Amino acid sequence: MSNRTFTLMVIPDRDSHIRRYRVATRWLVRGGVAAGLLLLGMIGAGIHYASVLDRLAENRLLRDENTQLKAQLHLVQEKLAHIDETLDRVERFDQKLRAITALNDPERGLAIGPLEGTAQPKDEEPAGGIGGPAEGLDDRLDSLVEEAARNERSLAELHRYFEDQRSLLASTPSIWPTRGWVTSDFGVRVDPYTAERVMHRGMDIANRPGTPVVAPADGTVVFAGTESGYGKVLVLDHGYGIKTRYGHLSEIAVRLGERVQRGQRIAGVGNTGRSTGPHLHYEVRVNGLPENPRKFLLE
Repeated sequence: MSNRTFTLMVIPDRDSHIRRYRVATRWLVRGGVAAGLLLLGMIGAGIHYASVLDRLAENRLLRDENTQLKAQLHLVQEKLAHIDETLDRVERFDQKLRAITALNDPERGLAIGPLEGTAQPKDEEPAGGIGGPAEGLDDRLDSLVEEAARNERSLAELHRYFEDQRSLLASTPSIWPTRGWVTSDFGVRVDPYTAERVMHRGMDIANRPGTPVVAPADGTVVFAGTESGYGKVLVLDHGYGIKTRYGHLSEIAVRLGERVQRGQRIAGVGNTGRSTGPHLHYEVRVNGLPENPRKFLLE
Protein backbone atom coordinates (compact mmCIF):
# COMPACT_ATOMS: atom_id res chain seq x y z
CA MET A 1 0.00 0.00 0.00
CA SER A 2 2.82 2.37 0.91
CA ASN A 3 4.47 1.67 -2.46
CA ARG A 4 1.41 2.52 -4.52
CA THR A 5 1.70 5.43 -6.87
CA PHE A 6 -0.63 7.61 -8.89
CA THR A 7 0.03 8.76 -12.40
CA LEU A 8 -0.89 12.28 -13.33
CA MET A 9 -1.27 12.85 -17.06
CA VAL A 10 -0.97 16.37 -18.49
CA ILE A 11 -2.09 16.91 -22.10
CA PRO A 12 -1.02 20.45 -23.13
CA ASP A 13 -2.43 20.27 -26.66
CA ARG A 14 -3.55 17.64 -29.13
CA ASP A 15 -0.30 17.90 -31.05
CA SER A 16 1.90 17.90 -27.97
CA HIS A 17 3.30 14.95 -26.12
CA ILE A 18 1.41 13.72 -23.14
CA ARG A 19 3.33 14.22 -19.93
CA ARG A 20 3.05 11.71 -17.14
CA TYR A 21 3.97 12.34 -13.52
CA ARG A 22 4.12 9.57 -10.95
CA VAL A 23 3.33 10.59 -7.40
CA ALA A 24 3.71 8.27 -4.44
CA THR A 25 0.71 7.86 -2.17
CA ARG A 26 2.63 9.04 0.89
CA TRP A 27 3.37 12.40 -0.80
CA LEU A 28 -0.26 12.91 -1.63
CA VAL A 29 -1.17 12.22 2.00
CA ARG A 30 1.50 14.62 3.22
CA GLY A 31 0.36 17.28 0.74
CA GLY A 32 -3.24 16.92 1.85
CA VAL A 33 -2.27 17.22 5.50
CA ALA A 34 -0.15 20.30 4.74
CA ALA A 35 -3.00 21.88 2.76
CA GLY A 36 -5.43 21.15 5.59
CA LEU A 37 -3.10 22.69 8.15
CA LEU A 38 -2.60 25.72 5.92
CA LEU A 39 -6.35 26.10 5.52
CA LEU A 40 -6.90 25.83 9.28
CA GLY A 41 -4.16 28.42 9.85
CA MET A 42 -5.78 30.81 7.40
CA ILE A 43 -9.17 30.31 9.03
CA GLY A 44 -7.63 30.95 12.47
CA ALA A 45 -5.83 34.05 11.18
CA GLY A 46 -9.09 35.34 9.70
CA ILE A 47 -10.92 34.81 12.98
CA HIS A 48 -8.15 36.54 14.92
CA TYR A 49 -8.15 39.47 12.50
CA ALA A 50 -11.91 39.84 12.82
CA SER A 51 -11.54 39.74 16.62
CA VAL A 52 -8.85 42.45 16.49
CA LEU A 53 -11.06 44.64 14.32
CA ASP A 54 -13.94 44.15 16.75
CA ARG A 55 -11.72 45.09 19.71
CA LEU A 56 -10.46 48.17 17.86
CA ALA A 57 -14.02 49.28 17.21
CA GLU A 58 -14.91 48.60 20.85
CA ASN A 59 -11.85 50.56 22.04
CA ARG A 60 -12.83 53.46 19.82
CA LEU A 61 -16.33 53.39 21.28
CA LEU A 62 -14.93 53.24 24.82
CA ARG A 63 -12.64 56.17 24.09
CA ASP A 64 -15.56 58.21 22.78
CA GLU A 65 -17.66 57.28 25.82
CA ASN A 66 -14.75 58.13 28.12
CA THR A 67 -14.41 61.55 26.47
CA GLN A 68 -18.14 62.17 26.89
CA LEU A 69 -18.02 61.05 30.53
CA LYS A 70 -15.09 63.37 31.23
CA ALA A 71 -17.02 66.26 29.70
CA GLN A 72 -20.11 65.37 31.75
CA LEU A 73 -17.99 65.04 34.89
CA HIS A 74 -16.49 68.47 34.29
CA LEU A 75 -20.00 69.91 33.82
CA VAL A 76 -21.18 68.25 37.04
CA GLN A 77 -18.17 69.65 38.90
CA GLU A 78 -18.93 73.14 37.60
CA LYS A 79 -22.56 72.79 38.68
CA LEU A 80 -21.47 71.56 42.11
CA ALA A 81 -19.17 74.55 42.45
CA HIS A 82 -22.05 76.86 41.48
CA ILE A 83 -24.37 75.16 43.97
CA ASP A 84 -21.67 75.43 46.63
CA GLU A 85 -21.29 79.18 46.00
CA THR A 86 -25.07 79.62 46.03
CA LEU A 87 -25.37 77.82 49.36
CA ASP A 88 -22.59 80.01 50.75
CA ARG A 89 -24.51 83.12 49.70
CA VAL A 90 -27.72 81.72 51.20
CA GLU A 91 -25.94 81.01 54.47
CA ARG A 92 -24.40 84.50 54.60
CA PHE A 93 -27.81 86.00 53.80
CA ASP A 94 -29.36 83.84 56.53
CA GLN A 95 -26.82 85.08 59.07
CA LYS A 96 -27.30 88.70 58.02
CA LEU A 97 -31.09 88.36 58.40
CA ARG A 98 -30.59 86.94 61.87
CA ALA A 99 -28.25 89.77 62.80
CA ILE A 100 -30.63 92.40 61.43
CA THR A 101 -33.63 91.05 63.31
CA ALA A 102 -31.60 90.25 66.44
CA LEU A 103 -32.81 86.66 66.55
CA ASN A 104 -31.56 85.92 70.03
CA ASP A 105 -34.84 85.23 71.74
CA PRO A 106 -34.14 82.31 74.10
CA GLU A 107 -37.84 81.51 74.37
CA ARG A 108 -38.00 80.73 70.66
CA GLY A 109 -34.68 78.94 70.59
CA LEU A 110 -33.39 81.27 67.87
CA ALA A 111 -29.76 82.27 67.72
CA ILE A 112 -27.50 84.21 65.40
CA GLY A 113 -25.66 81.85 63.09
CA PRO A 114 -26.51 78.55 61.40
CA LEU A 115 -28.88 76.01 62.89
CA GLU A 116 -27.94 72.60 64.24
CA GLY A 117 -25.43 70.66 62.23
CA THR A 118 -21.89 71.58 61.41
CA ALA A 119 -21.00 72.41 57.83
CA GLN A 120 -17.76 71.01 56.56
CA PRO A 121 -15.07 73.73 56.38
CA LYS A 122 -14.58 75.01 52.86
CA ASP A 123 -10.81 74.51 53.04
CA GLU A 124 -11.26 70.86 53.95
CA GLU A 125 -13.18 69.41 51.03
CA PRO A 126 -13.92 65.68 51.05
CA ALA A 127 -11.49 63.51 49.18
CA GLY A 128 -11.81 64.39 45.55
CA GLY A 129 -14.23 67.30 46.30
CA ILE A 130 -14.95 69.90 43.69
CA GLY A 131 -12.49 69.38 40.90
CA GLY A 132 -11.45 65.92 42.15
CA PRO A 133 -12.02 62.43 40.73
CA ALA A 134 -15.50 61.15 40.03
CA GLU A 135 -15.58 58.89 43.08
CA GLY A 136 -15.38 61.98 45.33
CA LEU A 137 -18.59 63.46 43.92
CA ASP A 138 -20.84 61.26 46.05
CA ASP A 139 -19.34 62.63 49.27
CA ARG A 140 -19.58 66.21 48.00
CA LEU A 141 -23.18 65.70 46.87
CA ASP A 142 -24.08 64.29 50.29
CA SER A 143 -22.44 67.31 51.91
CA LEU A 144 -24.33 69.75 49.68
CA VAL A 145 -27.64 67.97 50.27
CA GLU A 146 -27.07 68.15 54.03
CA GLU A 147 -26.11 71.83 53.82
CA ALA A 148 -29.12 72.64 51.65
CA ALA A 149 -31.43 70.85 54.10
CA ARG A 150 -29.91 72.79 56.99
CA ASN A 151 -30.35 76.11 55.16
CA GLU A 152 -33.93 75.15 54.29
CA ARG A 153 -34.71 74.51 57.96
CA SER A 154 -33.05 77.78 58.94
CA LEU A 155 -34.94 79.82 56.34
CA ALA A 156 -38.20 78.11 57.28
CA GLU A 157 -37.58 79.16 60.87
CA LEU A 158 -36.82 82.70 59.74
CA HIS A 159 -40.02 82.75 57.68
CA ARG A 160 -42.08 81.76 60.72
CA TYR A 161 -40.35 84.41 62.77
CA PHE A 162 -40.86 87.07 60.10
CA GLU A 163 -44.56 86.30 59.95
CA ASP A 164 -44.71 87.14 63.66
CA GLN A 165 -42.42 90.16 63.39
CA ARG A 166 -43.65 92.12 60.39
CA SER A 167 -43.78 95.34 62.38
CA LEU A 168 -40.22 94.82 63.61
CA LEU A 169 -38.98 94.14 60.09
CA ALA A 170 -40.72 97.20 58.68
CA SER A 171 -38.99 99.25 61.39
CA THR A 172 -35.53 97.69 60.96
CA PRO A 173 -33.11 99.58 58.67
CA SER A 174 -32.24 97.29 55.79
CA ILE A 175 -31.57 99.37 52.66
CA TRP A 176 -28.93 101.93 51.68
CA PRO A 177 -30.02 105.45 52.69
CA THR A 178 -28.32 106.79 49.56
CA ARG A 179 -26.10 105.59 46.74
CA GLY A 180 -22.50 106.65 46.28
CA TRP A 181 -18.98 105.83 47.42
CA VAL A 182 -18.23 104.76 50.98
CA THR A 183 -15.35 107.02 51.95
CA SER A 184 -15.22 106.07 55.61
CA ASP A 185 -16.56 103.00 57.40
CA PHE A 186 -17.62 102.41 60.97
CA GLY A 187 -14.69 102.12 63.39
CA VAL A 188 -11.55 103.87 64.56
CA ARG A 189 -10.09 106.30 62.01
CA VAL A 190 -7.83 109.34 61.76
CA ASP A 191 -9.85 112.55 62.10
CA PRO A 192 -9.31 114.64 58.92
CA TYR A 193 -9.22 117.84 60.99
CA THR A 194 -7.28 116.89 64.14
CA ALA A 195 -5.24 113.95 62.72
CA GLU A 196 -6.09 112.05 65.91
CA ARG A 197 -7.40 108.51 66.02
CA VAL A 198 -11.06 108.68 67.00
CA MET A 199 -14.09 106.43 66.85
CA HIS A 200 -16.21 106.99 63.74
CA ARG A 201 -19.72 105.99 64.81
CA GLY A 202 -21.23 105.80 61.36
CA MET A 203 -20.60 105.43 57.64
CA ASP A 204 -19.76 108.23 55.18
CA ILE A 205 -21.26 107.90 51.69
CA ALA A 206 -20.06 110.47 49.15
CA ASN A 207 -22.11 111.69 46.19
CA ARG A 208 -23.19 114.88 44.47
CA PRO A 209 -25.00 117.54 46.56
CA GLY A 210 -28.73 117.02 46.47
CA THR A 211 -28.55 113.25 45.86
CA PRO A 212 -31.72 111.81 47.48
CA VAL A 213 -31.50 110.35 50.97
CA VAL A 214 -34.25 107.82 51.71
CA ALA A 215 -35.56 106.23 54.90
CA PRO A 216 -34.05 102.75 55.34
CA ALA A 217 -37.14 101.66 57.32
CA ASP A 218 -40.47 102.90 58.61
CA GLY A 219 -40.07 105.46 61.37
CA THR A 220 -40.91 108.83 62.88
CA VAL A 221 -38.93 112.07 62.61
CA VAL A 222 -37.76 112.91 66.13
CA PHE A 223 -35.17 115.58 65.24
CA ALA A 224 -34.74 117.87 62.25
CA GLY A 225 -32.33 120.72 62.77
CA THR A 226 -28.68 121.69 63.09
CA GLU A 227 -25.93 120.19 65.22
CA SER A 228 -22.39 121.42 65.72
CA GLY A 229 -20.01 119.60 63.42
CA TYR A 230 -22.74 117.72 61.56
CA GLY A 231 -24.55 120.68 60.00
CA LYS A 232 -28.12 119.86 59.07
CA VAL A 233 -29.12 116.68 60.91
CA LEU A 234 -32.14 114.40 60.76
CA VAL A 235 -32.96 111.63 63.27
CA LEU A 236 -35.55 108.88 62.73
CA ASP A 237 -36.96 106.72 65.50
CA HIS A 238 -37.89 103.28 64.13
CA GLY A 239 -39.11 101.80 67.40
CA TYR A 240 -37.72 98.76 69.20
CA GLY A 241 -34.83 100.94 70.42
CA ILE A 242 -33.52 101.61 66.88
CA LYS A 243 -32.71 105.12 65.66
CA THR A 244 -30.89 106.36 62.55
CA ARG A 245 -29.04 109.68 62.16
CA TYR A 246 -28.22 111.59 58.96
CA GLY A 247 -25.65 114.39 58.95
CA HIS A 248 -24.16 117.05 56.60
CA LEU A 249 -27.49 117.29 54.74
CA SER A 250 -28.12 119.93 52.09
CA GLU A 251 -31.85 119.93 52.91
CA ILE A 252 -34.41 118.15 55.06
CA ALA A 253 -37.58 117.09 53.23
CA VAL A 254 -39.67 115.97 56.24
CA ARG A 255 -41.08 117.65 59.33
CA LEU A 256 -40.66 116.90 63.02
CA GLY A 257 -43.15 114.24 64.10
CA GLU A 258 -43.84 113.09 60.53
CA ARG A 259 -44.27 109.35 59.92
CA VAL A 260 -42.09 108.07 57.05
CA GLN A 261 -41.93 104.78 55.19
CA ARG A 262 -39.02 102.72 53.92
CA GLY A 263 -37.74 104.14 50.61
CA GLN A 264 -39.34 107.58 51.10
CA ARG A 265 -37.11 110.57 50.29
CA ILE A 266 -36.32 112.40 53.53
CA ALA A 267 -33.34 114.63 52.69
CA GLY A 268 -30.52 115.43 50.28
CA VAL A 269 -26.79 114.76 50.44
CA GLY A 270 -24.91 117.91 51.39
CA ASN A 271 -21.72 119.49 52.68
CA THR A 272 -22.94 121.31 55.79
CA GLY A 273 -21.12 121.35 59.10
CA ARG A 274 -17.54 120.15 59.47
CA SER A 275 -17.21 118.30 56.16
CA THR A 276 -14.41 117.81 53.67
CA GLY A 277 -16.83 117.31 50.76
CA PRO A 278 -20.44 116.48 49.93
CA HIS A 279 -21.41 113.22 51.61
CA LEU A 280 -23.94 111.63 53.95
CA HIS A 281 -22.94 110.68 57.49
CA TYR A 282 -25.20 107.73 58.38
CA GLU A 283 -25.51 106.19 61.86
CA VAL A 284 -27.56 103.36 63.32
CA ARG A 285 -28.02 103.28 67.08
CA VAL A 286 -29.64 100.48 69.06
CA ASN A 287 -30.70 101.39 72.59
CA GLY A 288 -28.45 104.43 72.33
CA LEU A 289 -25.33 102.49 71.32
CA PRO A 290 -23.82 102.96 67.83
CA GLU A 291 -23.81 99.86 65.61
CA ASN A 292 -22.01 99.20 62.33
CA PRO A 293 -24.53 100.28 59.64
CA ARG A 294 -23.28 97.49 57.33
CA LYS A 295 -24.98 94.99 59.66
CA PHE A 296 -28.26 96.54 58.57
CA LEU A 297 -27.73 96.48 54.82
CA LEU A 298 -29.22 93.66 52.77
CA GLU A 299 -27.00 93.53 49.70
